[in-house]
Amino acid sequence: MTDTTTPLAGSVPLAPRAWPLLGHALPLLRDPLAFIMSLSGYREMVRLRLGPSSAVMICDPDLTRQVFLNDRTFDKGGPIYDRIREVIGDGLSTCAYPLHRRQRRLCQPSFHPARLAGYGAVFARAAEAKAASWQDGDVLDVTQEMMTLTTRATMETMFSGALPAETMRRSLADTAVIVSAFFRRMMTPALLRRLPTPQKRRYDAARTRLAATIAEIIAERRADPTDHADLLSTLVAAVDEESEEGKRQLTDAELADEALTFFLGGMETTAITLAWAMHLLATDPDVQHRLKAETDQVLAGGRLDPAHLPSLGLASRVVTETLRLYPPAWMMTRVVREDAELGGVRFKGGSTIVLSPYLLHRRPDLYTDPDRFDPDRWLDGQPDRATYIPFGAGARKCIGDQFALSEAILALTAIVDRWDLSPVGDHPFRPKVETSLSSRGLRLRLTARRRDAGDDGARTDVAQPLSAVEPPTRPGAACPVKHGE
Repeated sequence: MTDTTTPLAGSVPLAPRAWPLLGHALPLLRDPLAFIMSLSGYREMVRLRLGPSSAVMICDPDLTRQVFLNDRTFDKGGPIYDRIREVIGDGLSTCAYPLHRRQRRLCQPSFHPARLAGYGAVFARAAEAKAASWQDGDVLDVTQEMMTLTTRATMETMFSGALPAETMRRSLADTAVIVSAFFRRMMTPALLRRLPTPQKRRYDAARTRLAATIAEIIAERRADPTDHADLLSTLVAAVDEESEEGKRQLTDAELADEALTFFLGGMETTAITLAWAMHLLATDPDVQHRLKAETDQVLAGGRLDPAHLPSLGLASRVVTETLRLYPPAWMMTRVVREDAELGGVRFKGGSTIVLSPYLLHRRPDLYTDPDRFDPDRWLDGQPDRATYIPFGAGARKCIGDQFALSEAILALTAIVDRWDLSPVGDHPFRPKVETSLSSRGLRLRLTARRRDAGDDGARTDVAQPLSAVEPPTRPGAACPVKHGE
């Protein structure tokens, strides 16, 4: 980050609690959400310092939207994306503006609306299998269970099948190490990041192993020209007619970047969203009861199907509200590529801008009782595009937003169809703030549903585990999405 502003109309105030030399690094590391919310009183923007560098936090929804819509000037960059690029390179979610349009065109066919039914079928089947694997009275490590679900489903739809058990276990562990390290590495000065600490060695080893796994899969696919009707096949075959000769298809390096982008996104962000939705339902028995009633009415004792999505109105609102309260990308950064004006302030080229969906989603002037879980606040219509931004906005909006919503709704429906969710213990559960609002450590108790006096709570149409399920039908088979932008 660099010095950021030359004011045209008044100066940008410095946020309180800045320490000598360190700036705001300590409050950001100690309690980042509390610090971010302390800035809500600044209606337009406020300046932050990390060591000798500074950035401007945009607090206004209209100014935030201007930044999103003008991605040529306010480009992907800053400490968050610098750390993510260490893992996924210049994938769709991290690449700079000059690369983005071409990569978006090459990835877009994989996420056409016509493919949503195929995607949904894979995830409905995977969610039913996961829900059927639990036992009455189980206490779940919720995030771990959801990560297992989304990893298996992502691998099935992305690479035409699940990873071997040992590779799956290692990939889950490596992903957890990588994700948990992002935020601390973002806040750590460059000199300290290079020190060979045990944490850095674990991070480097996990990053290397995960990249090697993806590279091996890509090499196998390059050697086998068969169309597997999955995401990787679509990316390998994609042709961009607008690109110059010789650059119409993705190179091996670009394929690896995109595969890692969708793999990490497909696993982590959906798993976290589902974990938070389950937590919110467990702490609100009334909404959970209503959601079960909707599930019973829509499924009517049958199997879950993507065709049910239009009828799952409350489930959709639960997911929408979960993303408001716990947006996975709680903070984002942008780099100003050339001198520009925003909100009456002149930003120098190279300046860093910070955006926070978490801040906007919990502002009391934008949302009534903003900290309360209230799915019915969405009964009157769709969220406002300026104040509700879990997927970003503009040309860099998540390419898989509609699939992500469908995936979460189907999985949540499969879970509440079988299980009552309740908290373990009386202590409130708080997010573990990393690059995402992590739900690591969340535990919930399962109780088999009792539908009537003669029903022992167990369903008779028990789904098979994923390893026993036939692979998806090849024509129109699914590809995963995730929050690649």
